[in-house]
Amino acid sequence: MAHGVVIDGALTRLVPTTEDDVDLLSRWFASPDLVEHWGGVPVSRDEVAVKYVGRRRPHVESFLVLEQGTPVGYAQYWHAGAAEGGIDMVLVPQARGRALGPDAARALVAHLGGLGWRRVTVDPVQGNARAARAWEKAGFRQVSADAENFFMKFTFVEDRQG
Repeated sequence: MAHGVVIDGALTRLVPTTEDDVDLLSRWFASPDLVEHWGGVPVSRDEVAVKYVGRRRPHVESFLVLEQGTPVGYAQYWHAGAAEGGIDMVLVPQARGRALGPDAARALVAHLGGLGWRRVTVDPVQGNARAARAWEKAGFRQVSADAENFFMKFTFVEDRQG
């Protein structure tokens, strides 16, 4: 699947995570500022190693989000069917509010469309209005909500030439 695939946005580059990224990701996922909207509790180094450095491929593809070569976030996409699935992304606090999230999201969506996906979903937490706006800037639309999350989707437009 996407193992080894580098995805370029206009402002960001997404590179597959590797075992070499465990220490960086462990620091990030131990930070209350980062996990505030990613489950709410710090994640252990062991859990980071299991979940976020590519060990769940091909069902879940994990990436570092880079800005000019510097890691500024984590993104993953996961399969929910042959042509659909979801994206999760979190940026370090100093990278937020700088259009990096929407850029990385657009790049991921373009990549997934190239893989034949027809629908992509995201579910930012209700308390994270900034993330919901970022997903909207990337082309996602809210379809529902519950007490905890907004549910948003991106649907690819069918090519109707001919």
